Amino acid sequence: MTQTSELKPVLMFDSGIGGLTVLREARVLMPERGFIYIADDAGFPYGGWEEPALKERILSLFEKLLKEYDPEVCVIACNTAFTLAGADLREKFPGMAFVGTVPAIKPAAERTRSGLVSVLATPGTVKRAYTRDLIQSFATQCHVRLVGSENLARMAEAYIRGEAISDEAVMAEIEPCFIDKDGKKTDIVVLACTHYPFMANVFRRLAPWPVDWLDPAEAIARQARRKVPLVDGAEHPDNYDFAVFISGSPDFATRRLMQGFGLRA
Repeated sequence: MTQTSELKPVLMFDSGIGGLTVLREARVLMPERGFIYIADDAGFPYGGWEEPALKERILSLFEKLLKEYDPEVCVIACNTAFTLAGADLREKFPGMAFVGTVPAIKPAAERTRSGLVSVLATPGTVKRAYTRDLIQSFATQCHVRLVGSENLARMAEAYIRGEAISDEAVMAEIEPCFIDKDGKKTDIVVLACTHYPFMANVFRRLAPWPVDWLDPAEAIARQARRKVPLVDGAEHPDNYDFAVFISGSPDFATRRLMQGFGLRA
């Protein structure tokens, strides 16, 4: 335990509102910390960006964010952002602790019984060498299918705002995850985008058979807690817990959503 008169906040970054799934878990584990949620809605969705341009954008944003907010730790609650730019962020800002989000391939390989695992992600995460390296390192005994969805992050954003999404549209995105081969079936689907857990109940309802939908949010929050010092007698600060949208103009539904998660927007 350490003592300090001024607690630095936790900065949580995502391309949109998907990182709220991680924020929800992190606030339970770090009740004494204030949170700043950064949504790069001006660049959303990240999945279709060219890698050099997106990496430059992320590094440029963090140069400004770290100067302005001086956080204790940065949680990159976005698979696409971290698998692309995580190493560069740590190299460029060596004094800052970064907690990343990567596809939960290792725990999926440890839990699967059938050996058939699917990774549901954005196209950017699917094509990343980082993702292939995870498979090579931890899942060589499994058949891992990478499923890059062009539309699911947008659909999840619309869904969490209360918009109607057709079952047929969702099923078209998740159907490639399900393999039935030689008497074995896919039994784990890794949700490799923080937006996707918002729709987990829809996925469960539409799935052709039951699978374990692996949500990494709790594991990310635990890793962040390990990076953040415990503070003796600390109380939650009043001047944090707000959301910043890079566009500067979140719509009414988004503001309401932020309020529902205890954030000013």
